[in-house]
Amino acid sequence: MKSTALTSIHKALGAKMAEFAGYEMPITYEGVKAEHLTVREKVGIFDVSHMGIFMISGPNALDLMQKVWANDISTLKIGRAQYSYLPNDKGGIVDDLIAYRLEEEKYMLVPNASNIEKDWDWITKHNTMNAEMQNLSDEYGIFAIQGPKALEAMQKITPVDLNEIKYFQFKTGEFAGVKDVIISGTGYTGSGGIEVYFKKEDSEKIWNAVMEAGKDSGIQPIGLAARDTLRLEMGLCLYGNDIDDTTSPFEAKLGWTTKFTKDFINAENLKKQKEEGVNRKLSGFELTGRGIPRQGYDIVDAEGNKIGVVTSGTKSPSTGKSIGMGYISNSHNKIGTEIFIQIRKKTIPAEVVKTPFYKK
Repeated sequence: MKSTALTSIHKALGAKMAEFAGYEMPITYEGVKAEHLTVREKVGIFDVSHMGIFMISGPNALDLMQKVWANDISTLKIGRAQYSYLPNDKGGIVDDLIAYRLEEEKYMLVPNASNIEKDWDWITKHNTMNAEMQNLSDEYGIFAIQGPKALEAMQKITPVDLNEIKYFQFKTGEFAGVKDVIISGTGYTGSGGIEVYFKKEDSEKIWNAVMEAGKDSGIQPIGLAARDTLRLEMGLCLYGNDIDDTTSPFEAKLGWTTKFTKDFINAENLKKQKEEGVNRKLSGFELTGRGIPRQGYDIVDAEGNKIGVVTSGTKSPSTGKSIGMGYISNSHNKIGTEIFIQIRKKTIPAEVVKTPFYKK
């Protein structure tokens, strides 16, 4: 297993460690519910240094990005970020990522940890225009500092005005005494905050400064288990659960980040999907009976006919309800429709609802 620069610190803090995407990562510290609520109410710090970092640069960078990227990155201004996905050539999704435009001819891509090698090979394969590519995944660290008190607490350790960094914008500046840190108004929790990108050797210095700055705000380290419950409450996809190489972006409701204003890999087939429609959609649901939905459980109708499958599910720490997402056939995926989740030998009633499940 690989480790981040802070593995020993996580262990010293009592983290329960486990393998995730080939890395030894902290899953929980004091418990999922407590960590989850810390992020919703105060501020938490996640070590997400297992995520990847690619740099695409040079005069042909835009051409390569436009080819492999479903969104129209030509509209992205310097200092802004864009969410989208890499379409494969079969109508599915190689990965979903965030792209940052650092300079006129320089983009930073942040792939999911489990897809670093796959994404790198995919982009390299399509780099027929010889754009400059660097895989800096092992050279950078990433922390997500999330929660309603995050900006106020972190303002103590940076001269950059954090309130000026709007959602999906970023600035590069000094943070925790370290120069050239990318401070981004992005996150995966729905509770506000920032993400910071820095050279790996500065990991411990930045971690300690963040923990000290957040002390009065009740900062706590947060594991990947709470990261999962937080993102699910917001109805956000997790690659490998809710989207993968076999799922259509139109099934996954990612049509909004698919722009046919330019040509890209498999654009013709995806356009056809959009025009003809798909037979199922990724939908949110809440159980009205007792039970917790889990990935892989069947979704059935009142007669017991299979109409879908659960992709993510949990007991929501914020609402107390059992929530989930899954691909449900069009006959049963309208808001308010009653469906049933097959939990072992029991059929538990549920209702299709609008996401996000959690609203501030």
